[in-house]
Amino acid sequence: MRAYIAFTKKELLESLRTYKLLIMFMVFIFFGMLAPLTAKLTPKLLESLMTEGMQIIVSEPTALDSWTQFFKTVSQIGFIVVTVLFSGMMANEFDRGTFINILTKGLPRSTVILSKFTVASIIWTISYLISFSLCYLYTIYFWNGDGISNLIFSVSCLWLFGILLLAVILLGGAIFRSSYGCLMFVVGFIALLFLVNVVPSFQSYNPIVLISKNMSLLNNETVPEDLRVAILISIVFIFISIFIAVKIFNKKSI
Repeated sequence: MRAYIAFTKKELLESLRTYKLLIMFMVFIFFGMLAPLTAKLTPKLLESLMTEGMQIIVSEPTALDSWTQFFKTVSQIGFIVVTVLFSGMMANEFDRGTFINILTKGLPRSTVILSKFTVASIIWTISYLISFSLCYLYTIYFWNGDGISNLIFSVSCLWLFGILLLAVILLGGAIFRSSYGCLMFVVGFIALLFLVNVVPSFQSYNPIVLISKNMSLLNNETVPEDLRVAILISIVFIFISIFIAVKIFNKKSI
């Protein structure tokens, strides 16, 4: 436990020195502010662009429009940022040869995997929480938030998929020594989820529903019970990914 805490602190300091923590915070602060502002200002922007004689019917923006922008931005651009930033958390150590120094001093290899996953999860969770909080406050300020259902559950589903993504990134990093290989592994995993989602009978089991059913949850078109199996499968995938990553890294030559 002492080695785990020490290496976790080292990883946190490394995230500060490499500006990974700062970049994540700044990007997700921007996302949290962007969603409600986009929903609020888009109709006015369209009206200002209309020329004489042109008529465009624009509906009055609501809180649902704000959350639509939030989920769309985080599930697309946000996860791209997360993947790019964390794809090198194993590859950088391989390239610099730092694994040789720490492992020859007796640090268990499982501690490396668990600490890196812990730090990545902490950074993702705090960044996402800040982004959600800003979006929520702006949305309440512009609108009263009526007509929104299952908000916390829907937001939690998106967070859980982010944790799953980090576990897959770490597994890719344990398999490949390069950031490029890790990126391709993650892209392949996401592509596989979308491919499986084509089959209707598999959709309720697919973790991809955690980022595709958010708005239908808010609209009450989907109830939380519909995602129960997908959530359990996602949690199982997380543990399996970390377990396999530890097993592969234990046998990896440094």
